[in-house]
Amino acid sequence: MCNYVTNFVDICIIIRSMNRININKYTSLEILEQLKSPELANVVEFEFELSENRFEKMGIKSFVDLAQIYFFKIKTISQESDNTIIGFKRLNQQSSFHKELPSNEKYGTQSDFFDIDKLSQFSFLHYYIEALNFVNLSNKQSVLNIGVNKGDEFSAIKDLLLKDTFKSKYFKGIDYSKSAIDYAKEHFKEDSNVDFKCGDINKLEEMDLQKFDLLISIGTLQSSNINFNAKFMELYQNHLNKNGAIILGFPNCRWIDGEMVYGAKAPNYPFNEMSLVLKDIHFCKKYLQQKGYRVVITGKDYLFLSARKIHI
Repeated sequence: MCNYVTNFVDICIIIRSMNRININKYTSLEILEQLKSPELANVVEFEFELSENRFEKMGIKSFVDLAQIYFFKIKTISQESDNTIIGFKRLNQQSSFHKELPSNEKYGTQSDFFDIDKLSQFSFLHYYIEALNFVNLSNKQSVLNIGVNKGDEFSAIKDLLLKDTFKSKYFKGIDYSKSAIDYAKEHFKEDSNVDFKCGDINKLEEMDLQKFDLLISIGTLQSSNINFNAKFMELYQNHLNKNGAIILGFPNCRWIDGEMVYGAKAPNYPFNEMSLVLKDIHFCKKYLQQKGYRVVITGKDYLFLSARKIHI
């Protein structure tokens, strides 16, 4: 059996003196146990040192995953002689985009959330593009985005399509935050085919919306003030054309100190617990399959439900 107490003492002495830990002598289980130790709770930055051979065998992904699990970010990776040095910095878990802002502005331009760039995260962008391809974006003439914020999803579509193809389509984005909508309008001011409206998603009937060929909603319908099942069915019945398609994004991550960290925080659990997310996904998938849709679930940090009519 491993002597973790001795290892904890060793590792703390090293951190205090050099901020560098040679992990060649530790097993993967020992590394996990050491990073959970109370002795390391206040350590902000440190480095792992390991042989190039062991680094090659473990791979950088294992250390990226390790950093996310324990709320660190990888700052640097360098070589010294035959060793690899990996620098870690602890994330500030108290940093949240839920500042003391009005309820309609907690995702607005003054919030930390607004500074988040989902499109710079490949685990979001890759699966979002896959979803757009699955629903045959090129055949959709009108797109509605519920919870559009600053318009990231439209920006990705604009970059993906040829200029004339993008201009030939109509885009409508709705969000509760006036400052976010004002920003989106300015950002797309050269695109007369893109329209934004500030409004309450719970009062869509007041907006005189048409029906659309594609409905997109990323991380919005799961908000605590929205009845998910009822709102989803309302969107399908009232705002989607007969052969329309759907892309829903379900966050399976947290944004901590500007970093996208895998695993959404579930109520009453200290760890990632996916029951509520999977329950909502299952409801949508079953509902749409009964309506003649082919439905796929993809993604990682965001789980994407993409649905198109079987015969389309």
